[in-house]
Amino acid sequence: MAISTEKELGEALKNNQDSIEIEGDLSKKVLKIKATGTVAWAVAIGAIGIAVVITVGSGGTAAPAAGVVGIGAVSVLGISAATSAVAIAVAAGGVGALNSLRQYKIVSKGDNKVVLSRG
Repeated sequence: MAISTEKELGEALKNNQDSIEIEGDLSKKVLKIKATGTVAWAVAIGAIGIAVVITVGSGGTAAPAAGVVGIGAVSVLGISAATSAVAIAVAAGGVGALNSLRQYKIVSKGDNKVVLSRG
């Protein structure tokens, strides 16, 4: 089953799926997250972690994720990928899911589709 939303991707990561097929605009955002270098990722994940705490702590009623992501994550990932990263982390239950996402290998990619595999 192809995944097209951050919530679906968060659930797939939380369930440690061996293979994840992502389609649509989300596939481009995931590629951007995966392509981020180690040092830049450290900056982005810190800002994303703060945004997740604010979002979860407010019961989801905080300002839209775009408003709480922070300049660090936005400058590294861009606003679109950064807000998706927050939504994925919230759906998965924490930023650890984003680190696990970065550990998946890209098996194939196309214009609107990417297939990831663990190991």
